[in-house]
Amino acid sequence: MHQHQIRVYYEDTDAGGIVYYANYLKFMERARTEWLRGLGFEQDTLMEQSIAFVVKRVEMHNYAPARFNELLSIETRVVELKGASMTFQQIINNNNGIKLVSADIQVACVDLAAMKPKRLPRTLLGEISRVI
Repeated sequence: MHQHQIRVYYEDTDAGGIVYYANYLKFMERARTEWLRGLGFEQDTLMEQSIAFVVKRVEMHNYAPARFNELLSIETRVVELKGASMTFQQIINNNNGIKLVSADIQVACVDLAAMKPKRLPRTLLGEISRVI
């Protein structure tokens, strides 16, 4: 499991100081990027090799709101790994450990030029397999 912290900024909230639901997806995207970076892979380097990741499916559940200036912790783990895709389970907790949001997010690896599915690079597949 990988953990990443994010502070809720004013721009993340609605008029009532509550995080707008779509911003949770942005927070989770950042956490997946940091997870990948922690494995030693930078997305810009992968993009130079015509490799990118696209979100194929999202199932998100909201339990409680996050508010302006809260520090959130995002847990990221791979729960399914296939040749050209992986499914992440991500959970956002507040600083008191209360679960606010959970999501299962399926991400597909694609060839940027053709925009077609592409097998995960062998080195990346090996690193992911090692940590799950």
